[in-house]
Amino acid sequence: MSCDAFKRHLAEIDRRSFLRAGMLGTGLALSDVLRAEAAVPARRTTSVIILWMRGGPSHIDLWDLKPDAPVEFRGEFSPIRTKVPGIHISEHLPLSAKIMDKWSIVRSLHHSTRYGMADHSSGDQICFTGYGAAPDPAHNIHPSVGSVVSEQLQESNPRIPAYVMVPRMVPGTDASYLGAAYRPFETLADPGDLRPFSVPNLAMPEGLGIGQLRDRASLLDSLDRLERQLDKSGTMDAMDKFHRRAMEIVTGPEARQAFDLEAESRATRDRYGFFEAYTPRMRAAGDRPQWSQRMLLARRLVEAGVRLVTVDCRWWDTHEDNFHALKNAFLPMWDRAYSALIEDLDQRGLLESTLVVAWGEMGRSPRISENAGRDHWPHAMAAAIAGGRVVGGRVVGATDDKGQAPKENAKVPQDVLATIYRHLGVDYTKNYLDHQGRPHPVLPEGSPITELF
Repeated sequence: MSCDAFKRHLAEIDRRSFLRAGMLGTGLALSDVLRAEAAVPARRTTSVIILWMRGGPSHIDLWDLKPDAPVEFRGEFSPIRTKVPGIHISEHLPLSAKIMDKWSIVRSLHHSTRYGMADHSSGDQICFTGYGAAPDPAHNIHPSVGSVVSEQLQESNPRIPAYVMVPRMVPGTDASYLGAAYRPFETLADPGDLRPFSVPNLAMPEGLGIGQLRDRASLLDSLDRLERQLDKSGTMDAMDKFHRRAMEIVTGPEARQAFDLEAESRATRDRYGFFEAYTPRMRAAGDRPQWSQRMLLARRLVEAGVRLVTVDCRWWDTHEDNFHALKNAFLPMWDRAYSALIEDLDQRGLLESTLVVAWGEMGRSPRISENAGRDHWPHAMAAAIAGGRVVGGRVVGATDDKGQAPKENAKVPQDVLATIYRHLGVDYTKNYLDHQGRPHPVLPEGSPITELF
């Protein structure tokens, strides 16, 4: 088959048959498939938004209710019908239910077999890297999904960061042995704060213009030329790349425009939950949901070409008063912002190119505690996935009658990561060398969740 014919063939059929086989029968491995697909003209750059529900959202109260379970498991909430017949979710997610045809649920996730009970940071590491945590789980020993994306895709558009954290890093999101050049660009400022949003990393130092900044860069380059000649590790070359990329971002208009949240209309900001989506008590306290404006900023960033945005949507750690917290705070805010994001992406023609993954590092214990809460539970968890080639209105897998463990089509976090990599065209079979020179694959296990497509 000629190269052109192969490209046409690749554009016409579903890739899952290739990825399941791993080889095409013509000697082409996964890396060849990804490269060939990249050569096929696409309407726009693919991107991913990870809505990181840190703390562990209660799968049994959001997306996997068990109305027939004993009361000490099923809890206070009832399921409601969605737009898709046969799929039911929490009664406190009515807006999400109305657009069920645009997103799907993976109900059979878990990571208990190998790693046991997980604390938050250990779960973060598993879900962002595909590997277990180090003795200090707050620090990466393997690179995050975003860092891998940055290493493989940043050069396709050096004038805007490939990997962004809103507002700042959480455990699991660092670059580890890939190096500092592939850490995320952090907004640091929070789009949910009351003051106008401005990203300090894009601000010029006081009294220093762009021309002066370039002059300083040239001076530093001349001063370290001798040291670079003596450097055998390649560290300085890596730093050169990092500084060059930072210069292009700071001095160019693309990033500034992408991060300019104030350019959005009041109507759009309200649609996500700028003012009205929080309770009178929260309004009186001067607080408002931060997730909503963080999600809106993520939409702006992928629209500008950022490849992977992680939005910190914490803190779902409902050990006490689980039902009160979800009903009166978490779920109304989440429902409004999440449904607005999916609809906004769809209306702008971005949903086809943007994969949206909403999940956390664990689920919550099916049995309700004495404090009316649910505790850590990595044995069963769920994820909401939309966009890209995902077909909305599907449910993948199932848990048992009490929501304690997968009973059908079990999935692991590495499968979600493989799905993300596949969408972006990242080669997740590639090996990287750690600080000791030992090779590690991007993912130690896992394959794309083809049932979504």
